[in-house]
Amino acid sequence: MRDLLLQCAGVVAIAVALIHGILGETKVFPRARIEPERLRTLIRLVWQASTVAWIGGGVLLIAAPWMGSATARHWIVATLACVFGFSAVANAWATRGRHFGWMMLSVVVVLAVAGY
Repeated sequence: MRDLLLQCAGVVAIAVALIHGILGETKVFPRARIEPERLRTLIRLVWQASTVAWIGGGVLLIAAPWMGSATARHWIVATLACVFGFSAVANAWATRGRHFGWMMLSVVVVLAVAGY
């Protein structure tokens, strides 16, 4: 059951990351006015870097049960609980709780910790 919870956390993390990337490209950046253009490109790339990082975290959560190492499982869960937890708090604060992203990121944290 613990392995399943950890893998569900990974699947949710990947889904959240993909939604984050798609919403950024379709809703946020088309409306954003950022000058100079070079800075716009930088901010867009940083936005997508978090998307890629969250996908990588999701993959690690899915793979952790098959690693055969309690130490690896511990550090993967601890590190990613901090990463997704910080992201959830930052999202809730920045959007004043009006965006569903912080809830989904919190689900990743809860599932990962439950699967620890």
